[in-house]
Amino acid sequence: MNRATLTGGGAILLWATLALFTAATGATPPFLLTALTFAIGGLLGLAVAALRPGGLAALRQPWSVWLHGVGGLFGFHFFYFTALKLSPPAEASLVAYLWPLLIVLFSALLPGGGLTVRHVIGAALGLTGAATLIAARSGGLGFEAAHLPGYASAVACAVIWAAYSVSSRLFHAVPTEAVAGFCLGTATLAALCHLMLEPAVWPAGAAEWGGVIALGLGPVGAAFYLWDVGMKRGDVRLLGVAAYAAPALSTLLLVATGYAEATPALALACALIVGGALVATFGGRRTPVEGGDSPPA
Repeated sequence: MNRATLTGGGAILLWATLALFTAATGATPPFLLTALTFAIGGLLGLAVAALRPGGLAALRQPWSVWLHGVGGLFGFHFFYFTALKLSPPAEASLVAYLWPLLIVLFSALLPGGGLTVRHVIGAALGLTGAATLIAARSGGLGFEAAHLPGYASAVACAVIWAAYSVSSRLFHAVPTEAVAGFCLGTATLAALCHLMLEPAVWPAGAAEWGGVIALGLGPVGAAFYLWDVGMKRGDVRLLGVAAYAAPALSTLLLVATGYAEATPALALACALIVGGALVATFGGRRTPVEGGDSPPA
């Protein structure tokens, strides 16, 4: 496992804090929260880039790079919030969490990429673990035809994020500092959506603003820079499988801080997710599924 893969894993650890910090932001509406946190994340990236000679030059990119970056970050969040509005949150979350499995599958399309049976099995175990956890949180899952527009939005957000993540490999020459511009572009579009679609309910008090700042610095800030490094230079398939650890780690954090209770479903979900990661990492001899074999993880 190379350093870039470990760096990408840091993003997954930060995303595990997303629910905890979001809970601290009170009734702040989602698009306003997205605008505030991505603005913080973008300014964080600009500050770091400004400390490096020529770092801000990374923002001078062709339109295709901006379309890829802003389209991926904003597109995912737009369709995710739409899915939550048009369908039950549990089902929407489960469908949206197809993105790690899609990353594993899409990786076969990369130049020199290969998809192996053990990565598919590992991702499937991770998805099963996430489904177990989400179903336990909501008291069960029940997909209904009336919510098809919401499910379609959840599929769209999963496809967009997986495509953005995997295709980042094709933009490997673009410096990670450019992500700061993508974050600011996402913040601008989210602010416009807030003005058109939501009431103006700002964070109330120091605790809620603290949650906003924590989100902007961590899971909606530094995480995207770390993920960019992992996708461009790390093991894309292994990171896809490992991403299923985020909901389990998130729930463990909520349990540790008193926001949730430990349950047998949590233990089962953790076992499935850890098992999937072990299969993907130490599954023995690789058996190519398509696209040829690939370099060692």
